[in-house]
This record gives sequence, C-alpha cells and structure tokens, in this order.
Amino acid sequence: MPRTPPALTSLPPAVAAALARLGEHLALARVRRKQSQREWAQRLGVSVPTLIRLEKGDPGVGAGIVATALWLVGRVAALGELADPQQDRGALELDLREATRRRAVRSAASVQARLASAAKKAKAPARR
Repeated sequence: MPRTPPALTSLPPAVAAALARLGEHLALARVRRKQSQREWAQRLGVSVPTLIRLEKGDPGVGAGIVATALWLVGRVAALGELADPQQDRGALELDLREATRRRAVRSAASVQARLASAAKKAKAPARR
C-alpha cells in the first residue's frame, strides 16, 4: 500500500471541510441528474472507487479529476477564478504596504531635495 504524503494527512480544517462540501455537492449533482456512480465514473474516466473518494472529499483525488467533475456539472469556468490575482487579498495588502512605503521614502527624499535647493538659492548672489 502506498504511503500517504504528509500534506494530505495534515490539511487545515477549513480545507478538509471545503473538500468534503465539494464532494457532497458533486454527489448531489450526480444524483439529481439521475446518473449512477458507474455512469459518472465512466464519463470521468476513473474507477467507481475513485469517484466514491471524490464524493467523500478525499484530498488525494487528482486536480484533473476534480476539474473534469466540475466540467460535468457546468462549473469548470469557476475553477479559473479560484486564484484570481484581483481577489488575492493577501497579495493586494502587501502591494499596498509596499506602495505606501515607497511613497513615504519618495516624499522624504523630495522634501530633502527641496530644502537643499532652497538653501542653495539663498546662498547664491542675486543676479541683476
């Protein structure tokens, strides 16, 4: 029996719950379409035990199989939106902090440059 990678045995609880919820939703979609596990497994190109694992939210089921299942229920477009950079709050907050820091550095440099320029003008003799 193959060893399970540690990443699959130590999932954050929220991730495990989301996978279980996805599996339940896929199983419900299959049942509402009045299709057997055998039919769906065949359409997915997997065995019935793999489909059962998918419907239970097993994190070891491949991403390609999950994507194909989403395609079967007409939701594959949502897959591309999952990691949309425009929705990545953590990265957006870092970008904002970096921009604010750069602006503060530029502002300080700009103030120093203006003060130095004013000091030079004050020392220079007036032209007539």
